[in-house]
Amino acid sequence: MFNDKTILITGGTGSFGKKCTEIILKRYTPKRVIIFSRDELKQYEMAQQFSGMQHSECLRYFIGDVRDKERLNRAFHNVDYVIHAAALKQVPAAEYNPFEAVKTNIIGAQNVINVAIDQGIKRVIALSTDKAANPVNLYGATKLCSDKLFIAGNSYAGDDAAKFSIVRYGNVAGSRGSVIPFFIKCSKEGYLPITDPGMTRFWITLGHGVDFVLKCFEEMVGGELFVPKLPSMNIVDLAKAIAPNCEIKIMGIRPGEKIHEVLITKDDARKTIEFDDYYLIQPDFNFWNRRFKTNSGKHVDTEFEYNSRDNPWQLSIDEMRSIIDSL
Repeated sequence: MFNDKTILITGGTGSFGKKCTEIILKRYTPKRVIIFSRDELKQYEMAQQFSGMQHSECLRYFIGDVRDKERLNRAFHNVDYVIHAAALKQVPAAEYNPFEAVKTNIIGAQNVINVAIDQGIKRVIALSTDKAANPVNLYGATKLCSDKLFIAGNSYAGDDAAKFSIVRYGNVAGSRGSVIPFFIKCSKEGYLPITDPGMTRFWITLGHGVDFVLKCFEEMVGGELFVPKLPSMNIVDLAKAIAPNCEIKIMGIRPGEKIHEVLITKDDARKTIEFDDYYLIQPDFNFWNRRFKTNSGKHVDTEFEYNSRDNPWQLSIDEMRSIIDSL
């Protein structure tokens, strides 16, 4: 569905944006892939990295910020699909700079929605996070608000206009700023800092995340929140997978952190449908009598909660080492 189409990725120079661009160029023949981001240096480095790659001549680089509605309006002209990956996502930074997180993650989301409707974008998928489910920090709260805005965007758009859906998943193994490269760096000093030995997290690779988002573009009708089935792992086991001989130092939990993460809350269980490899949370409102894919799925139990502690799919140390080796 991406052949001869124009795709725009906000936050396109980030870890997800670069991997998504790579996969789209390898699998499809798009008309254009527009990288929309704030940092001209990262755009320059990305252009060098992708130079000579198959279909790289269709890449376009737009400097801009999702806070700037006028610039978005220009960038979205004649675009078919939008992947909204731009966000301020560092939990401590958001706690210390709350208004900046609100401007990017909430006002930026509103701008993307409004401009997508005005410009006649066909489909928009916004990336969410496990921290948006029962949030305890500002980053999670802003992403929950963003999720609500994108789902409600279907009401504003009308039946024949832009369709909006959400993809929510957990920690991305090896992404910029994540714990794996941080642990690898710390291991060179001979110790690994652990906030809490009981902590668990969901894990997904960049490639899996991109594959899932592209799959959701094909299946979405607008209003769904897609959650892939993911493995979990205890943080101490992760440390052993990275550096089994390093000393572990317990540092105490940071402000805004959870011991365990949640991807689907009990309150969402009544509208959650389970499929072989993902869950689909239906919206509270049936926009324009849209028929969501339900035939091959089943409704989960009303007490169901998808959290990293009780998740039956737990990664072993050897499995995590294989993932790290593949990064």
